[in-house]
Amino acid sequence: MAELSHRALRELIEGFGGCDEYFTEMISAGALIGGGPFESWYIDGGPCPEKLVYQLVGADPGHLAAATALLDRLECRGIDINMGCSAPAITRTGAGVRWMASMDAASAMIDKVRAATRRRLSVKLRIGLEDNFDYLVEFCRRLEACGVELITLHPRTAKEKFKRRARWEYVGQLRDALGIPVAGNGDIANSEDLVRRAASGCCDAVMAGRAAVRQPWLFAQARAAQGEAAKEVKTAPGTELGEAAKRVTVTNPGETPGFKTVPGTLLEETGLRFLELLARYQPPEFHLSRARRFFNYFCDNLKWGNYVKNLLGREADLAGIGKAWTGYFAEHEGEP
Repeated sequence: MAELSHRALRELIEGFGGCDEYFTEMISAGALIGGGPFESWYIDGGPCPEKLVYQLVGADPGHLAAATALLDRLECRGIDINMGCSAPAITRTGAGVRWMASMDAASAMIDKVRAATRRRLSVKLRIGLEDNFDYLVEFCRRLEACGVELITLHPRTAKEKFKRRARWEYVGQLRDALGIPVAGNGDIANSEDLVRRAASGCCDAVMAGRAAVRQPWLFAQARAAQGEAAKEVKTAPGTELGEAAKRVTVTNPGETPGFKTVPGTLLEETGLRFLELLARYQPPEFHLSRARRFFNYFCDNLKWGNYVKNLLGREADLAGIGKAWTGYFAEHEGEP
């Protein structure tokens, strides 16, 4: 979710009713403690700092502990250590999923981080460098013993990326093996998937990533679906989506996008709203990269999505992107 889960996207999702927790994009521990020029943007906790989880990435235990101590001073829900990223630029430094190569090294690092914060400490990881469930269980038990309070599992190995379906059975088996909550992540394409996984009882929470970029109304749809199908959908005790459904109601259910189609007017307005939020909450140096990343997913809602992606990619600033975006809808009035 690099270049995606920043404040502008959180503001957009919150406008549709929000979700239980927001995880930031990866924050480099070294850059944060070194006072990098853009770090204030990465740690912007809005719009709901009480629901925000800061996600740290790094290979140096001292840097991770020091960065954790800095973030501990800010209002937030918790701090998360990324042990799941398999991007070569991250793994070649020893960060991300490379932490899973050594239980001893990972445990020693978590000991340092745990001592640096009073906040909830969580870890997001994969099955591992290889498909070895026994190793995964022992690895996570070590993390639990060091004070990790929540684990999010993306059930693919480091090498698989998106080559095969996420093995959600591993999420349930890991949850059964640990004494702390386990969240699941992977292959959540729409609100139906979100509700189904939350209701399955295999996890304590469900994390959605790219689907929430394509459909910022994802969580509102899920709450509406739970309300409409309460007799059929039984949410597992402790599931965060289920708890949210009890706390949050959709103000105007009739205006909530349906499962099958989304009006073109809503798509146009949402895209323009995102550009407005991006200009407000991100530095100019980030505008183009963040806009292109967002529309690379959001355009999947359009009949001619690839054409529009290429169209927007030619623009040199947010004004040009906005003009091209509205131009598409003027040309294709009445259809997404």
